[in-house]
Amino acid sequence: MEQNTYEPRTIQVIPEELKASQAKYMSKVYGWMSLALVVTGVIAYLVAGSETLISAIIANKLLFYGLIFAELGLVLWLSARIAKMSTTTAIAAFMGYAVLNGVTLSLIFLMYTPISIFSTFFITAGTFAVMSIYGYVTKSDLTKIGKILMMLLVGIIIASVVNFFLKSSILYWITTYIGVAVFVGLIAYDTQKIKNFFLEIEGNESLISKMAIMGALTLYLDFINLFLFLLRLFGGGRSND
Repeated sequence: MEQNTYEPRTIQVIPEELKASQAKYMSKVYGWMSLALVVTGVIAYLVAGSETLISAIIANKLLFYGLIFAELGLVLWLSARIAKMSTTTAIAAFMGYAVLNGVTLSLIFLMYTPISIFSTFFITAGTFAVMSIYGYVTKSDLTKIGKILMMLLVGIIIASVVNFFLKSSILYWITTYIGVAVFVGLIAYDTQKIKNFFLEIEGNESLISKMAIMGALTLYLDFINLFLFLLRLFGGGRSND
C-alpha cells in the first residue's frame, strides 16, 4: 500500500500550448501502468500453474517474506531515488517490482476461483477507468480529500496489522469496505496529482520520462490494492467450487 512522495501544486490553468504535451505525458503514465499490470498478471498465472514454485513459496516462509520485503524495498528505493537514477534503471526497477508482485499474487489462485479473479479484475478495471477519468477532467481540487484518504489508508494499515493477531471477522470486513472506498478515491486524487505535476517538470524531458514511471507506479498500486479489496467482496473461494 505504498504511495509516492512527490507533491505538485494544486489545480492550475493549463496553457493551450502545453495540453498536447501533458496528454502525451499522461499516455506514458497509463502505458507503463498497463504494461506492469500485464507483467504481473502473466507472472502470477505462470507461477500459479507451477506446483514446484507454489509449493516453494508456501512451504518457505523466509522466501515469502523475503519477496514482500523486496517489493517494499523496491518501491521505497524508486520513490526516493527516481530523480537521480537513469530512465532505464527506473524502468527496470518498476518492471522488477511488477514481476515480484506477480509471484506473490500467484497465491490468490489457491484462494479464489479463476472466474472470480478475472471478473473482479474487470470490475476493478471499470472502476479505475471511471475514477481516473474523473480525476483527469474535474475542475475541483481534490487535495483536501486526498489528505483525508491518506490518513484513512494509514488507519487501514494499522488495523490490518492488529487484525493479523486478533483475527476479527468484524474488523476484517470494516477494513475491506473502507479500503475499497479509500482506493476508489485515491485513483481520482492520484490521477489529478500526476496530471498537475507535469507543470512542475515541463521542459525537462529526462525527468518527465522518469516521473511518468513514478506516476504509473502510483496508479498501479492503487489498481492492485483496489483489486485485492474487491476480491475479498466478490471473490469466490475454491471451497465453493
